[in-house]
Amino acid sequence: MFGRSLAGRGGAGRNPERVLPRGGETGCDTGGMDPSSPVPLAEANPFPDAIDPRLRRQLTFLIEADRLKTVLRQSPLAAADRRENDAEHSWHLALMALVLAEHADEEIDVGHVIALVVVHDLVEIYAGDTPLYDVAMAADQQERETAAAQMLFALLPADQAAAVRALWDEFEAEKTPDARFAKAVDRLEPLLLNWMARGGTWRTPGVTADESRARKAVIANASVSLWRAGKELIDESERRGWSRPGRPAAPPSGRPPR
Repeated sequence: MFGRSLAGRGGAGRNPERVLPRGGETGCDTGGMDPSSPVPLAEANPFPDAIDPRLRRQLTFLIEADRLKTVLRQSPLAAADRRENDAEHSWHLALMALVLAEHADEEIDVGHVIALVVVHDLVEIYAGDTPLYDVAMAADQQERETAAAQMLFALLPADQAAAVRALWDEFEAEKTPDARFAKAVDRLEPLLLNWMARGGTWRTPGVTADESRARKAVIANASVSLWRAGKELIDESERRGWSRPGRPAAPPSGRPPR
C-alpha cells in the first residue's frame, strides 16, 4: 500500500475552514485550525468525477496536508529571520534520518524512520503545535492530537488510513528502534536551531538548561553519540549565557519526559 523505495539500513469543502492560530498561556501562535468541523481544502475546487475515486481520496488528503506549511513552530530558522513551520521541520527530520542513521545504537530501517517523521506532525494541521516547554498546552495535547488523527487520516482510503495511523501510533509509542531514532532526530533538530540562534527557545521565560537537558535526554534512547553531541551544545550554551543556568542532568535511566 506504500512503496518502500527509501528503505535502507543503518546503525547497530468549497468553503474551506480558515486556518486559525492557537496558543497556550505563553501567547504563542502555534498554527493549526479549529478541528470541530474541518472542511477539506480540496472541496474549494473538487477534483473531476472522471478521476478514479481512490485516487481522488488520496489527492484530497495530499491537498489537506498543504495546511502543514502554515503551522508555525517556536524554533527559529538558521537561514532566515523567521520561525520554522511544521512542513520544514518534517523535511529536515527526514534528511537527518538519512544522514545520521550510522549513529543509531540499534539496527534501523532508514526508509521506515523517514516514513515515521514525515507522518508524525500531520495531526498538528488540526491540533496545532505544542511547544516543548508549554506545560499548559501539553495538558490536553494527547486528546487534541488523537481527535485530529481520526479526522485527518479518514480522508484516505481505509487501508492507507490504517497504515498512516499505525505509523503515527508507532512514533508516539517510541517502542521500536525506528521510532526511538525518529524521536531522537525530532528532539535534536530544534536543539541545533537553538544553537545557531544563540539561545532560541532556550530563552523562553522559566526554561533552564536543566530542563533542556532533561527533555532532550530522550535522544540517548536511540543514540549515545547524538546525545553526547546534543548535551555538549546545551552545556556550552549555558556556559556562554544563552540559556539560564541549571545543574547538568544525570544520564537517562528510563524514558525521559516527552
